[in-house]
Amino acid sequence: MESLNRLSQESFVQIIGPVFEHSPWIAVAAWVQRPFNGLETLHSKLCEVVRSAGAEQQLALIRAHPDLVGRAALAGTLTPESTGEQAAAGLGALTPAEIAMFQKLNGDYRAKFGFPFVICARQNKKEAILKGFQQRLNNSPAQEMPAALEEIFKIAELRLRDLIPN
Repeated sequence: MESLNRLSQESFVQIIGPVFEHSPWIAVAAWVQRPFNGLETLHSKLCEVVRSAGAEQQLALIRAHPDLVGRAALAGTLTPESTGEQAAAGLGALTPAEIAMFQKLNGDYRAKFGFPFVICARQNKKEAILKGFQQRLNNSPAQEMPAALEEIFKIAELRLRDLIPN
């Protein structure tokens, strides 16, 4: 953590930026809050940046996430982090019928909320993700945006743990 605290803003953002999918602005804003005493503090400060951002920036963060088993996954163009996370959840070896089901749920969810379904794939397997889709499709937009952000915070914590050994 000491070496991370000593990094220039550019180096810090290069390392910590990918923790939040295609959203380096979070690392940029957190950098000024150094020094961080540990991983938990760093994660907390990063999440604070997101929580204090306006609804527009929060929505942009959610929209930066790929659909599960979506076009990017099928084309092999996900970030390395997302590729590994979806594979760990068992989403890399689906039958054509399962792919069709995910694509239908992605479409239903995106039509209702205007952003992709986000769930911490590393903490869930295919069945739990499908159940999550069905449960969260019953949410209102006011309930779902915070739910998506909480899942993003879980993803970010796991990605930080991958980057920063204890």
